[in-house]
Amino acid sequence: MGGAVVDDGPSGVKPPDGGWGWAVLAGCFVITGFSYAFPKAVSVFFKELIREFDVGYSDTAWISSILLAMLYGTGPLCSVLVNRFGCRPVMMVGGLFASLGMILASFATSIIYIYLCTGVITGLGLALNFQPSLIMLNRYFSEKRPLANGLAAAGSPVALCCLSPLGQILQYQYGWRGGFLILGGILLNCCACGALMRPLLPPNKPQELEQSASIPAEDKKPQPKKKLLDFSVFKDRGFVIYTTAASIMVLGLFVPPVFVVSYAKSLGYEDTNSALLLTILGFVDMFARPASGLIAGMKCVRPRSVYLFSFAMIFNGCTDLIGSQANNYAGLVVFSIFFGMSYGMVGALQFEVLMAIVGTEKFSSAIGLVLLMEAMAVLVGPPGAGRLLDTTHKYMYVFLLAGCEVTLSAFVIALGNFLCISKKHEDSEAKMEMAMTASEKEGLKHQVEVEDADEGDEEPKRKENGKVTAVKTLEMVKKTGQEGEGNTETSL
Repeated sequence: MGGAVVDDGPSGVKPPDGGWGWAVLAGCFVITGFSYAFPKAVSVFFKELIREFDVGYSDTAWISSILLAMLYGTGPLCSVLVNRFGCRPVMMVGGLFASLGMILASFATSIIYIYLCTGVITGLGLALNFQPSLIMLNRYFSEKRPLANGLAAAGSPVALCCLSPLGQILQYQYGWRGGFLILGGILLNCCACGALMRPLLPPNKPQELEQSASIPAEDKKPQPKKKLLDFSVFKDRGFVIYTTAASIMVLGLFVPPVFVVSYAKSLGYEDTNSALLLTILGFVDMFARPASGLIAGMKCVRPRSVYLFSFAMIFNGCTDLIGSQANNYAGLVVFSIFFGMSYGMVGALQFEVLMAIVGTEKFSSAIGLVLLMEAMAVLVGPPGAGRLLDTTHKYMYVFLLAGCEVTLSAFVIALGNFLCISKKHEDSEAKMEMAMTASEKEGLKHQVEVEDADEGDEEPKRKENGKVTAVKTLEMVKKTGQEGEGNTETSL
């Protein structure tokens, strides 16, 4: 892995917004589906595991919890590995880990063994695929990035609709051990998806090569090493506001899908009808995510995508609050439809907004830190809702709590963006960040420093020429950025 090309976003490379990017999008679609749907799909084997190892349902539920905890909690580790080795090698190794965990779990003799294999090893493997795939998607798409994020996010409901029935068939035909073994083989597709993540390489520019060759060796300065985990993102008020809002949001976001089936059963409806609610939710979610990406990509909407994101969270929270009053099956069906719409909007926009806030250079570190913060909330949210249900024995309070948490997060990010950030300042900074990458700025600075360092009779003349060239280059880059980015991205 040490000899791999590190795809750290080379300077002067404009996202192609197509071409090989569509292959990257296809890989990200599959990876997103595996990452989010697999912890839910593996639950179809729980009854067999309960019978095999003589444990309770709460014991088997830890398998999905550990999977999710690894997916979110290893975010900083993934950031460090991506910044060190690049996306493709990390994803290839992650695919092997994901497959190996399920294969080893098929030989399990205790539930603890499954915790370690399926929960830790497979969870780590999925994490090593999920985060790098989003980073590569961010590098290949700029103008079409909202649509690309929406299409990639649609992999979650699509995979859930496929993996859950497949798991039931495998369990019926081969038992849980055979099912785990076959699912392990299916997860090897993560390696194929990782192979699609081809690094973006800068084109060869003869003029730049000549200029570089003309600079004496003693005047060349080594470029600073890229930070493995950039904590400077916490100096960005926009990132802090987003992280706070996202952590509050996930406390209640995943609660309704967990409890809606039990809610229907508590009202006296059959298991089949109750399970149909999740199917309805997933079907609506499947179409809501690409549609949200299309809307977020519109010129009049994209500069205000953070407000669209806050609207999606308010929509989701209000759906929970109103759905808490449902007392019949028809009411729960309506709730599932609207929850699927709002849930899909949130899923399609959450990483798009983060990309717009921190930019391409810091996204690999930012997403890892955000996922770590969300991991803490994910571990607290559903268990806390379950404790509330055990105390009150009423699902109404569970849905009310979830709705309040999600709605609160919407107000945090919307008011934080409106009150704490200067709009004019953010727009100018966003244009400059898109017009000039960090490496271009470093190159410009280096050129002026070389001119300043020269001594002799021609020093004033050469120094003046260097400064004029730097000014012209800066003006040209600014102009290119303004023409190519008419739809300025939102930056908190």
